[in-house]
Amino acid sequence: MNRAQPRGLNRRRVEYLLSRAQREPSLGSRIDVLSQQFLGRPYKSNPLIGSIDTDEVLVASLDAFDCVTYIETVLALARAHSVDDFVARLRKLRYDRGIVKWERRNHYMTDWISNNVRDGIVTRISVPHLPTRAKDRILTMIAGLPPRRARVRCVPKSAVRQVKLHLRDGDLLFFVSTRKNLDVFHAGIVVHDGDRIAMRHASRSKGGVVQQDLDEFLAQNRMAGVIVARPIDTVRRTGASRVRVAAAG
Repeated sequence: MNRAQPRGLNRRRVEYLLSRAQREPSLGSRIDVLSQQFLGRPYKSNPLIGSIDTDEVLVASLDAFDCVTYIETVLALARAHSVDDFVARLRKLRYDRGIVKWERRNHYMTDWISNNVRDGIVTRISVPHLPTRAKDRILTMIAGLPPRRARVRCVPKSAVRQVKLHLRDGDLLFFVSTRKNLDVFHAGIVVHDGDRIAMRHASRSKGGVVQQDLDEFLAQNRMAGVIVARPIDTVRRTGASRVRVAAAG
């Protein structure tokens, strides 16, 4: 496992961000505070280093993001207790079993979700009595990875209004593509803005990290549906740990 110093890591900046969030009482409120710190940072396409022909390098830059690295950075910071803990959590979020290799990177968001559910980092959220739909895909978007079948279960776009009533600050939204060779085309972080629900996300079209009304985003984008994942808070007491699923609110 590659344990080299992450590329772009600014330890002083990470320490400052951790200090800003340490007084927050819940994981959701820490995600809210930390995600706000990056508003206005530029969008960067393909911010990670590695390919089928190039050695993978763990990148921990706080300077520019795509939608996935923004979420990973905020969530790793919100769960971390130190700079080294942030690096370890970022590695585990981004790579299957935390192994820094290109083929172990969570390239597709369905893999990102399932691997982080398995590791107890997030849990998928469903709404009682609200049916989901299964979308069959053959994933071929990543050059160097063999095509593979995937079944993506999501809440259809027409029913997202009902899901909004159950969203909490810090929830993660994954927007399912209508394309047959892609699972998810975008992702963001839920925050409440007064009585409205907004999403913070790294937007290619807007050139950076923005806060946008969720209804506006839904109106502007075609999608097959939405997946909601809630970060799980781990509370340490007297050397033991327990998981509190509902702590992101």
